[in-house]
Amino acid sequence: MALNFNQFAKEGNAFLKEFAKKINMPNEPDKAGRILSSVLHGLREVITTEESLQLISQFPMFLKAVYVNKWTTRKKHKVKNMTDFIDLIRELDGVTALNDFVSEEVAENYISVTFLLLRKYVSLGELEDLRTVLPKDLKSIVYQNAMF
Repeated sequence: MALNFNQFAKEGNAFLKEFAKKINMPNEPDKAGRILSSVLHGLREVITTEESLQLISQFPMFLKAVYVNKWTTRKKHKVKNMTDFIDLIRELDGVTALNDFVSEEVAENYISVTFLLLRKYVSLGELEDLRTVLPKDLKSIVYQNAMF
């Protein structure tokens, strides 16, 4: 398999453009990228390493790169509900968190859009596996706004 980094970049830019459009910031790709990264990193901090590996095995290369950036296998965060998850995402977003995640409702929308777009790449079976390892009060994020 040849590595075509130009193609990875093209696909990544197209995905980010779509993500930015869906979260109503089509002219702010940097902000959209921070938000996407923070949501994926938050997910990574909540699920097991094994489940992360199964999940990213279905990701295209550009999403794998975002997901694994700065990944360590330190102890997982204790997240029990959406408020905890949003707090974790804000923590991972750093100094821009107050600007990027201005309210709980906005943050929940970003999370929902992220999972909606991930469905393009992740099988129903893997989504079920992911849902299984999430805390009870976070299971709904996997299928929120799903239409089958």
